[in-house]
Amino acid sequence: MRSLILAIIVLPSVSFAGTWTAPEGCEVFMTVQAKGCRVSNHYRCEADPAGDQWRADFDQEGLFFQSRIDSEAQWVESLEDRGRVRQTLDPGPADPASFSELLSSGLDTFDFALSRTDGANSAVTGFDRLTGETVVIDGIELKRTEFEATEVDGSGNVLRRNRGNEYIHPEWRLFFSGPSEWDPGDGTFLPLDGSPIDFIFPGEPGFQKTQPLYDCDAIMSFAPAEGADGHG
Repeated sequence: MRSLILAIIVLPSVSFAGTWTAPEGCEVFMTVQAKGCRVSNHYRCEADPAGDQWRADFDQEGLFFQSRIDSEAQWVESLEDRGRVRQTLDPGPADPASFSELLSSGLDTFDFALSRTDGANSAVTGFDRLTGETVVIDGIELKRTEFEATEVDGSGNVLRRNRGNEYIHPEWRLFFSGPSEWDPGDGTFLPLDGSPIDFIFPGEPGFQKTQPLYDCDAIMSFAPAEGADGHG
């Protein structure tokens, strides 16, 4: 989420077959079906700095969110509101997020600012902590974390708060959502769970698909902004 390389982003399209193709020069390496009626296609692009990774999220209506992180799992940029709003990390964060620090010490704090093309700029503070627990989901071993994050506007008003658990894969240098709570800024925490269910790789059924499979009959009419905890 820190060093910014401002690039022109073309939103990929979804084919009639429901299979997604990454932008030219990019390649999908994993598809993740998750709770909360979301499927994510993870991809890398040749033109990006080494270690950068992208994620494209789909719900029942199609592509709604994309984000890029760097090798420290810092949120570099995102496309929100189905591509209508772009958000980027401001240079010189007070406390950059560090995946390496989390792995080495078990705790990482962060404090950074974000700028949006709609003018709604904000600042995010919080922490990630390893719980010491290891879980296996669909044959993939993950480490469980706990986190808290608060996002405020330029006047210090709370825009949203998140707290709960996530999962990380140390070698992939990726965070995955877990059971958590989300406060839209009014002090009321609401339950949320975007935990991964299926990890799908090239050549396997469901790879690069865009149709979410789980919890789609119980979707609520709201959703928190992605990446508020700093992971994209």
